[in-house]
Amino acid sequence: MRDISKETIEKAASGDMAAFEEIYKTFSSTVYTIAFNITRDHHDAEETTQDIFVKVFGKLKDFKFESAFGTWIYRVAVNTAINIYNGRLRRRQKTVNLDEAGDMIDASAEMPADALEREGAKTEVADMLKNLRPEHRSCIVLREIEGLDYREIAAVLRIPLNTVRSRLKRAREALMDHRKQISKGARYGL
Repeated sequence: MRDISKETIEKAASGDMAAFEEIYKTFSSTVYTIAFNITRDHHDAEETTQDIFVKVFGKLKDFKFESAFGTWIYRVAVNTAINIYNGRLRRRQKTVNLDEAGDMIDASAEMPADALEREGAKTEVADMLKNLRPEHRSCIVLREIEGLDYREIAAVLRIPLNTVRSRLKRAREALMDHRKQISKGARYGL
């Protein structure tokens, strides 16, 4: 997990924008990845990333150096992204814009076979993650995409180690069940 010097954190907490920019540059891609993997939408991930760094800037003075700064950033990112995702999920109405769907079909007809296959795999993973509960999705994202170990995930999410294990187990079972449903549907032409 990446980290940053205590001096840089203290300077940023006292208002030094160059120090905060260093924090931003160090963690922005990781924070965006976390936000995207929880929200599953690029626009939402960009907005969530901005919200996360506004929150980080406001809370820098409260950072007590009791954990690694990277762990603290992960925690803020995951919790903020889940809260934003849940809030937007409640407000969104699921509608299908047939014109956009038609445009997507036309555009995909022009893509090379390899690109279509990659996009299909990305879409399948995104759909599978979307079906997980947010607390399970955050554990899977931190473990499988961010590469954190179980103890780091427990620290980031502030949950017991056994809770991490059980959430990952449930998430993996849900992903396997979803995969079986997709396979079953494809087998029967659904």
